[in-house]
Amino acid sequence: MRIADILARKQTFSFEIFPPRGDLSVEQATSIATQMAADKPDWISVTFSAGGSGNTGNTARIASRIQRTTSTNALAHLTCLGSTKADVDAYVEALRAGGTQNVLALRGDRAPGREALDFAHADDLVRYLKNKVPDLCVGAACYPEGHVEAASLQADLEYLKAKQDAGADFLVTQLFFDNELFYRFREACVRARIKIPITVGIMPFTSTKQIQRMAFTCGASIPAAVIKRLIAAGDDPADQAKAGIAYACEQLRDLARNGVDGLHIYSMNKPEVAHATRAALEECGYLAH
Repeated sequence: MRIADILARKQTFSFEIFPPRGDLSVEQATSIATQMAADKPDWISVTFSAGGSGNTGNTARIASRIQRTTSTNALAHLTCLGSTKADVDAYVEALRAGGTQNVLALRGDRAPGREALDFAHADDLVRYLKNKVPDLCVGAACYPEGHVEAASLQADLEYLKAKQDAGADFLVTQLFFDNELFYRFREACVRARIKIPITVGIMPFTSTKQIQRMAFTCGASIPAAVIKRLIAAGDDPADQAKAGIAYACEQLRDLARNGVDGLHIYSMNKPEVAHATRAALEECGYLAH
Protein backbone atom coordinates (compact mmCIF):
# COMPACT_ATOMS: atom_id res chain seq x y z
CA MET A 1 0.00 0.00 0.00
CA ARG A 2 1.13 3.56 -0.67
CA ILE A 3 2.16 5.38 2.51
CA ALA A 4 0.45 8.56 1.30
CA ASP A 5 -2.85 6.65 1.19
CA ILE A 6 -2.37 5.42 4.77
CA LEU A 7 -1.53 8.94 5.99
CA ALA A 8 -4.67 10.25 4.31
CA ARG A 9 -6.88 8.15 6.57
CA LYS A 10 -5.06 7.78 9.90
CA GLN A 11 -2.19 8.78 12.15
CA THR A 12 0.61 6.37 11.45
CA PHE A 13 3.23 4.47 13.44
CA SER A 14 6.41 3.14 11.85
CA PHE A 15 9.96 1.89 12.42
CA GLU A 16 13.32 2.15 10.69
CA ILE A 17 16.07 -0.42 10.29
CA PHE A 18 19.41 -0.20 8.51
CA PRO A 19 20.74 -2.83 6.10
CA PRO A 20 23.41 -5.27 7.18
CA ARG A 21 27.08 -4.48 7.38
CA GLY A 22 30.00 -6.58 8.53
CA ASP A 23 28.83 -9.73 10.30
CA LEU A 24 25.09 -9.01 10.12
CA SER A 25 23.55 -11.07 7.33
CA VAL A 26 20.54 -10.23 5.20
CA GLU A 27 18.76 -13.09 6.95
CA GLN A 28 19.46 -11.59 10.37
CA ALA A 29 18.27 -8.18 9.22
CA THR A 30 15.12 -9.78 7.87
CA SER A 31 14.60 -11.51 11.21
CA ILE A 32 14.86 -8.16 12.99
CA ALA A 33 12.30 -6.65 10.61
CA THR A 34 9.98 -9.60 11.16
CA GLN A 35 10.16 -9.15 14.94
CA MET A 36 9.36 -5.45 14.53
CA ALA A 37 6.48 -6.25 12.20
CA ALA A 38 4.87 -8.14 15.12
CA ASP A 39 4.25 -4.73 16.72
CA LYS A 40 2.02 -3.87 13.73
CA PRO A 41 3.66 -0.73 12.34
CA ASP A 42 2.15 0.84 9.26
CA TRP A 43 5.52 0.54 7.57
CA ILE A 44 9.18 -0.26 8.17
CA SER A 45 11.76 1.87 6.39
CA VAL A 46 15.09 0.46 5.25
CA THR A 47 18.04 2.84 4.95
CA PHE A 48 20.29 3.06 1.92
CA SER A 49 24.06 3.27 1.59
CA ALA A 50 25.49 4.57 -1.65
CA GLY A 51 29.03 5.19 -2.84
CA GLY A 52 30.05 1.59 -3.45
CA SER A 53 29.32 0.26 0.03
CA GLY A 54 27.53 -2.80 -1.35
CA ASN A 55 24.39 -2.18 0.67
CA THR A 56 22.15 -1.03 -2.15
CA GLY A 57 21.11 -4.52 -3.14
CA ASN A 58 20.58 -5.42 0.50
CA THR A 59 18.17 -2.50 0.90
CA ALA A 60 16.07 -3.70 -2.03
CA ARG A 61 16.17 -7.34 -0.87
CA ILE A 62 15.17 -6.53 2.70
CA ALA A 63 12.40 -4.17 1.56
CA SER A 64 11.06 -6.93 -0.70
CA ARG A 65 11.07 -9.46 2.14
CA ILE A 66 9.24 -7.04 4.44
CA GLN A 67 6.68 -6.34 1.73
CA ARG A 68 6.13 -9.97 0.81
CA THR A 69 6.48 -11.86 4.10
CA THR A 70 5.06 -9.56 6.79
CA SER A 71 1.80 -7.72 7.30
CA THR A 72 3.43 -4.30 7.00
CA ASN A 73 4.66 -2.09 4.15
CA ALA A 74 8.24 -1.30 3.20
CA LEU A 75 9.71 2.16 2.64
CA ALA A 76 13.07 1.96 0.84
CA HIS A 77 15.53 4.84 1.17
CA LEU A 78 17.30 6.16 -1.92
CA THR A 79 20.15 8.70 -1.93
CA CYS A 80 21.18 10.41 -5.14
CA LEU A 81 24.66 11.87 -4.65
CA GLY A 82 27.04 9.77 -6.72
CA SER A 83 24.16 8.15 -8.63
CA THR A 84 23.23 8.38 -12.29
CA LYS A 85 19.74 8.18 -13.71
CA ALA A 86 20.58 4.64 -14.83
CA ASP A 87 21.52 3.72 -11.25
CA VAL A 88 18.23 5.09 -9.96
CA ASP A 89 16.23 3.36 -12.70
CA ALA A 90 17.80 -0.01 -11.89
CA TYR A 91 17.21 0.42 -8.16
CA VAL A 92 13.56 1.41 -8.56
CA GLU A 93 13.01 -1.47 -10.97
CA ALA A 94 14.39 -3.88 -8.37
CA LEU A 95 12.14 -2.38 -5.70
CA ARG A 96 9.02 -2.60 -7.81
CA ALA A 97 9.85 -6.17 -8.86
CA GLY A 98 9.90 -7.01 -5.15
CA GLY A 99 6.55 -5.32 -4.52
CA THR A 100 7.84 -2.14 -2.85
CA GLN A 101 5.76 0.93 -3.75
CA ASN A 102 7.34 3.51 -1.42
CA VAL A 103 10.67 5.37 -1.62
CA LEU A 104 12.22 8.00 0.64
CA ALA A 105 14.17 10.29 -1.70
CA LEU A 106 17.28 11.82 -0.12
CA ARG A 107 20.35 13.70 -1.31
CA GLY A 108 22.67 11.77 0.97
CA ASP A 109 25.68 12.88 2.96
CA ARG A 110 28.55 14.51 1.17
CA ALA A 111 31.70 12.40 1.14
CA PRO A 112 35.00 12.33 -0.77
CA GLY A 113 34.38 10.87 -4.21
CA ARG A 114 30.59 11.18 -3.94
CA GLU A 115 29.82 14.13 -6.18
CA ALA A 116 26.63 15.21 -7.89
CA LEU A 117 26.21 13.39 -11.20
CA ASP A 118 22.66 13.53 -12.55
CA PHE A 119 21.18 14.81 -9.28
CA ALA A 120 22.45 17.68 -7.13
CA HIS A 121 19.63 17.87 -4.59
CA ALA A 122 16.82 15.75 -3.22
CA ASP A 123 14.15 17.73 -5.07
CA ASP A 124 15.89 16.76 -8.34
CA LEU A 125 15.50 13.12 -7.37
CA VAL A 126 11.87 13.57 -6.27
CA ARG A 127 11.00 15.23 -9.56
CA TYR A 128 12.74 12.55 -11.60
CA LEU A 129 11.03 9.71 -9.73
CA LYS A 130 7.55 11.22 -10.01
CA ASN A 131 8.00 11.90 -13.74
CA LYS A 132 9.48 8.47 -14.40
CA VAL A 133 7.10 6.40 -12.24
CA PRO A 134 3.99 8.52 -11.48
CA ASP A 135 2.36 5.90 -9.25
CA LEU A 136 5.44 5.56 -7.01
CA CYS A 137 4.87 7.00 -3.53
CA VAL A 138 7.81 9.31 -2.77
CA GLY A 139 8.65 10.71 0.64
CA ALA A 140 11.28 13.31 1.51
CA ALA A 141 13.20 14.42 4.59
CA CYS A 142 12.67 17.58 6.62
CA TYR A 143 14.63 19.18 9.44
CA PRO A 144 12.85 20.81 12.40
CA GLU A 145 16.07 22.57 13.42
CA GLY A 146 17.15 23.24 9.84
CA HIS A 147 19.59 21.20 7.78
CA VAL A 148 23.17 21.51 8.99
CA GLU A 149 24.17 23.02 5.63
CA ALA A 150 21.25 25.47 5.40
CA ALA A 151 22.04 29.16 5.69
CA SER A 152 18.91 29.68 7.80
CA LEU A 153 15.72 27.92 8.83
CA GLN A 154 13.82 30.11 6.35
CA ALA A 155 16.11 29.04 3.52
CA ASP A 156 15.60 25.42 4.53
CA LEU A 157 11.82 25.88 4.47
CA GLU A 158 12.03 27.27 0.95
CA TYR A 159 13.95 24.22 -0.14
CA LEU A 160 11.41 21.99 1.60
CA LYS A 161 8.65 23.72 -0.36
CA ALA A 162 10.63 22.86 -3.51
CA LYS A 163 10.49 19.17 -2.54
CA GLN A 164 6.73 19.41 -2.16
CA ASP A 165 6.39 21.22 -5.49
CA ALA A 166 8.55 18.54 -7.13
CA GLY A 167 5.92 15.96 -6.13
CA ALA A 168 6.84 14.64 -2.68
CA ASP A 169 3.87 12.86 -1.13
CA PHE A 170 4.89 13.07 2.54
CA LEU A 171 7.75 14.08 4.84
CA VAL A 172 9.75 12.38 7.59
CA THR A 173 11.64 14.55 10.06
CA GLN A 174 15.19 14.18 11.20
CA LEU A 175 15.43 13.15 14.86
CA PHE A 176 14.96 15.76 17.56
CA PHE A 177 14.87 15.73 21.36
CA ASP A 178 12.74 18.81 22.07
CA ASN A 179 9.12 18.59 20.95
CA GLU A 180 8.63 22.35 21.13
CA LEU A 181 11.10 22.69 18.27
CA PHE A 182 8.86 20.47 16.15
CA TYR A 183 5.69 22.36 17.05
CA ARG A 184 7.32 25.64 15.98
CA PHE A 185 8.53 23.96 12.81
CA ARG A 186 5.03 22.66 12.05
CA GLU A 187 3.63 26.18 12.38
CA ALA A 188 6.38 27.51 10.11
CA CYS A 189 5.47 24.87 7.50
CA VAL A 190 1.87 26.09 7.50
CA ARG A 191 3.05 29.65 6.89
CA ALA A 192 5.31 28.39 4.08
CA ARG A 193 2.32 26.61 2.45
CA ILE A 194 3.79 23.15 3.01
CA LYS A 195 0.70 20.99 3.13
CA ILE A 196 1.82 17.38 2.77
CA PRO A 197 1.78 15.14 5.89
CA ILE A 198 4.75 15.31 8.25
CA THR A 199 5.75 12.15 10.10
CA VAL A 200 7.98 12.86 13.10
CA GLY A 201 11.16 10.86 13.58
CA ILE A 202 12.20 10.03 17.15
CA MET A 203 15.36 8.16 18.17
CA PRO A 204 15.46 6.58 21.63
CA PHE A 205 19.09 7.18 22.60
CA THR A 206 20.77 4.25 24.30
CA SER A 207 24.06 5.78 25.47
CA THR A 208 25.80 9.06 26.16
CA LYS A 209 28.18 8.46 23.26
CA GLN A 210 25.33 7.81 20.87
CA ILE A 211 23.48 11.03 21.65
CA GLN A 212 26.71 13.02 21.40
CA ARG A 213 27.36 11.51 17.98
CA MET A 214 23.82 12.26 16.82
CA ALA A 215 24.05 15.86 18.00
CA PHE A 216 27.30 16.32 16.12
CA THR A 217 26.32 14.65 12.85
CA CYS A 218 22.69 15.83 12.64
CA GLY A 219 22.90 19.18 14.41
CA ALA A 220 20.20 18.13 16.87
CA SER A 221 20.22 20.15 20.07
CA ILE A 222 20.27 18.34 23.41
CA PRO A 223 17.84 19.89 25.93
CA ALA A 224 18.57 20.16 29.63
CA ALA A 225 15.98 17.47 30.37
CA VAL A 226 18.04 14.93 28.44
CA ILE A 227 21.29 15.92 30.12
CA LYS A 228 19.68 15.54 33.55
CA ARG A 229 18.45 12.05 32.62
CA LEU A 230 21.94 11.04 31.54
CA ILE A 231 23.52 12.41 34.70
CA ALA A 232 20.99 10.51 36.81
CA ALA A 233 21.70 7.32 34.82
CA GLY A 234 25.42 7.51 35.60
CA ASP A 235 27.98 5.39 33.79
CA ASP A 236 26.00 2.16 33.63
CA PRO A 237 25.13 1.40 29.96
CA ALA A 238 21.91 -0.39 30.87
CA ASP A 239 20.70 2.58 32.92
CA GLN A 240 21.61 4.99 30.12
CA ALA A 241 19.59 2.90 27.65
CA LYS A 242 16.59 2.77 30.01
CA ALA A 243 16.74 6.54 30.45
CA GLY A 244 16.87 7.12 26.70
CA ILE A 245 13.97 4.82 25.91
CA ALA A 246 11.87 6.32 28.71
CA TYR A 247 12.55 9.85 27.44
CA ALA A 248 11.64 8.89 23.86
CA CYS A 249 8.38 7.33 25.05
CA GLU A 250 7.51 10.59 26.83
CA GLN A 251 8.24 12.47 23.61
CA LEU A 252 6.05 10.10 21.63
CA ARG A 253 3.11 10.33 24.02
CA ASP A 254 3.24 14.14 23.92
CA LEU A 255 3.48 14.20 20.13
CA ALA A 256 0.57 11.76 19.85
CA ARG A 257 -1.58 13.97 22.08
CA ASN A 258 -0.72 16.97 19.92
CA GLY A 259 -2.03 15.46 16.73
CA VAL A 260 1.03 14.75 14.61
CA ASP A 261 0.44 13.06 11.28
CA GLY A 262 2.57 10.07 12.21
CA LEU A 263 5.29 8.75 14.51
CA HIS A 264 8.43 7.18 13.04
CA ILE A 265 10.85 5.39 15.39
CA TYR A 266 14.55 5.22 14.58
CA SER A 267 14.78 1.89 16.34
CA MET A 268 18.45 1.08 15.58
CA ASN A 269 17.74 -2.55 14.65
CA LYS A 270 16.58 -3.24 18.22
CA PRO A 271 13.18 -4.99 18.37
CA GLU A 272 13.03 -4.35 22.13
CA VAL A 273 13.18 -0.59 21.49
CA ALA A 274 10.42 -0.88 18.90
CA HIS A 275 8.28 -2.88 21.31
CA ALA A 276 8.79 -0.39 24.16
CA THR A 277 7.62 2.52 22.03
CA ARG A 278 4.60 0.57 20.85
CA ALA A 279 3.67 -0.19 24.48
CA ALA A 280 4.06 3.46 25.48
CA LEU A 281 1.69 4.57 22.76
CA GLU A 282 -0.85 1.91 23.66
CA GLU A 283 -0.84 3.24 27.24
CA CYS A 284 -1.86 6.73 26.13
CA GLY A 285 -4.49 5.42 23.70
CA TYR A 286 -2.67 6.45 20.51
CA LEU A 287 -2.57 2.84 19.38
CA ALA A 288 -5.08 0.09 20.03
CA HIS A 289 -3.91 -2.92 22.02
